[in-house]
Amino acid sequence: MQGTVDGFRYGAVTPVAAYVMACLGGALGLRCIVRTLLDNQSFKAGWLALGAASIGCGIWTMHFIGMIGFQVEETRIRYDVTLTLLSLAVAIVVVGIGVFTVGRRGANRTTLGVAGVITGLGIAAMHYLGMAAMHLNGDFRYNPLVVALSVVIAIVAATAALWAAVTIRGFLTSLGASLIMGVAVSGMHYTGIAAVSVHVHDSGSGTWAGDSPTSLLLPMLLGPVIFLVLAGVVVMFDPLLVLGDGEASRGAPSRRTGADAPSGPPSGARLGSLLTAARKRGR
Repeated sequence: MQGTVDGFRYGAVTPVAAYVMACLGGALGLRCIVRTLLDNQSFKAGWLALGAASIGCGIWTMHFIGMIGFQVEETRIRYDVTLTLLSLAVAIVVVGIGVFTVGRRGANRTTLGVAGVITGLGIAAMHYLGMAAMHLNGDFRYNPLVVALSVVIAIVAATAALWAAVTIRGFLTSLGASLIMGVAVSGMHYTGIAAVSVHVHDSGSGTWAGDSPTSLLLPMLLGPVIFLVLAGVVVMFDPLLVLGDGEASRGAPSRRTGADAPSGPPSGARLGSLLTAARKRGR
């Protein structure tokens, strides 16, 4: 029997909340990467790791908030804890590979392309691992073309995010990039959901185990959400990011002017040398 798949059980609540978390993770990740570009003397590896974890947690949280609104009307859904946690690890590690590759080697076309493909495939792997964590009284079937489209969207979104991370430095432009990134990542998620169909077994057959969405996902989401809040506090109170690029650029010329001033003699010294030369000519 064909199951009735519904990805919007609670209406617009879960898609909007998922989008917000994707944007939050993207915004924090971008600002952390910008921090390494503003000051080469900073703890670069630490900021890159914080940025990767922020983006990874944001994507994972977006996925499972969206999955709270996913249901198959003819059967209950349970979740495997191990695969759910593995999907979080995959999100953070693979995003980390992309972030460190671009952060260390720069944003040339080859590096950006390779890092974007790796990160995009990691995002897609996280999504489909999360789908594989679901147990129900039936079998999942996927439309290959729609799955391929979701992977392409993930790769494009990842490449754009990595490009923005090393190119866009201003706060408002970073915010705009994170909003676009949230649209792309959420679009990938719901495209993947659109690829799913479920063949439900007869009501008297089939067994499945695991935790219900509310008993597993809601408590499990607390960890990444708390992490994102703490990462936000770190970013908000970092002096260099609070001042922003504008303050740094305005401060740079004044420092250069001060450094250049001693290169010529003071005005008083120049006046004295002119008077001395005039006396010698008078003699």
